[in-house]
Amino acid sequence: MALPVVAIIGRPNVGKSSLLNALAGQMISIVEPTAGVTRDRVSTIIGRDDRFFELVDTGGYGIVDCDQLSSHIEQQILRAIELADLVVFMVDIRDGLVPLDEKIARLLRKNNLDVIGVANKADTAKMFPAAGEFSRLGFGDFLCISAKNNLNKAVLLDMVFDRLTDVASEKPTEPVMKLAIVGKRNAGKSTLVNAIVGSERVIVSETPGTTRDAIDVRFEKDGKTIVVIDTPGLRKKSKIADSIEFYSSVRAARSIQRADVVLLMIDAAVPVSQVDKKLAKSITDEYKSCIIVVNKWDLAMRTASTGDYREYLTKLLPGLRHAPIAFTTASEAKNVQSVLDLAAEIFKQATTWIATPQLNRAFAIIKEQQSGAGRGGTGLPKTYYATQVAVNPITILMFVNKPELFDDNYQRFMVGRLQEMLPIEEVPIRLLARSNKGDTR
Repeated sequence: MALPVVAIIGRPNVGKSSLLNALAGQMISIVEPTAGVTRDRVSTIIGRDDRFFELVDTGGYGIVDCDQLSSHIEQQILRAIELADLVVFMVDIRDGLVPLDEKIARLLRKNNLDVIGVANKADTAKMFPAAGEFSRLGFGDFLCISAKNNLNKAVLLDMVFDRLTDVASEKPTEPVMKLAIVGKRNAGKSTLVNAIVGSERVIVSETPGTTRDAIDVRFEKDGKTIVVIDTPGLRKKSKIADSIEFYSSVRAARSIQRADVVLLMIDAAVPVSQVDKKLAKSITDEYKSCIIVVNKWDLAMRTASTGDYREYLTKLLPGLRHAPIAFTTASEAKNVQSVLDLAAEIFKQATTWIATPQLNRAFAIIKEQQSGAGRGGTGLPKTYYATQVAVNPITILMFVNKPELFDDNYQRFMVGRLQEMLPIEEVPIRLLARSNKGDTR
């Protein structure tokens, strides 16, 4: 069952993103004094007493965007209005009623929508009388709120749930998997998101840095709910121009942390960059399962074979040598389904529990190979017993002679051998070494 949709609509810089964050109780949308920060539809699920709705933040209606994306932003706003069961129409009490507010009011009346009017930035009760003029917009009295200070947040939530009383709602299905798409600017992340969900869910433009927020998009596949996270495109830290770009990079990093599988998008039309390498390292450091998605393959396939490109990536991104590689042309939705199927397989590997006897047989083989190679003497790393303690990432606790001998190089060797012998060959393995206190050798 689809959730009721509540869209926050208003002109630029009235505080829509601040309100979404306040109602959600966490920082989801980027909030900046600069008008026009939000471009896409950013949404989150709000729940109370077994009732739920999807809250949608939108760009500022009427924004003159510096990157000529005004028409794209307006299309996203209109789509939000089209899908909305209820609109929270936000104005700025400090600015008073302005012509653009009246234009928005006409748009909402035209669509015959249920509307709650809110006058934001009413930080003190002395300001409340000023909200009276907004009743001229035709939506009754506007509720005075301060999204920044949480003033009347509970009252607004009560009003929203009251208005949705007759709209069917139930607890949303938990996603079976979260996919984060990360990459440098203009690699095609948003195009891939739209290809996956089969609609223009996020803005696609040739303009670098179009996406600013991390955007969660829920969709159904084979009766299961999946969340795909579109993230801002990154560039070198030294080139970050402003606080908006900084917050975008933070959200991209958080998206890696909360993903089950990360799709690292590589632009086949340009050489692998330092940003690609940095993202690969972040994925490796977080022990995240990953698929390297080589996009725009139609532009590169005449100059390189898939085999040659695999070798190229292995040399430049050695920490992800275990990660499978998919070749796509997202703009034509080529191989998009195979990426989803591969993600499901990788997630299955990452959530595999290895039986303890099977795991210890693998460690015994490694020990025998060490001995055969002359590495079985004293003073060398020895594993006496191992057991798996977690999944995603696969985490194995080893009881060993001397934990300090299990340095990074030796652990990489062990992980490589375990990936070869166990049904987890394409996902990271985290090894924990604990001293076997009974060992006196």
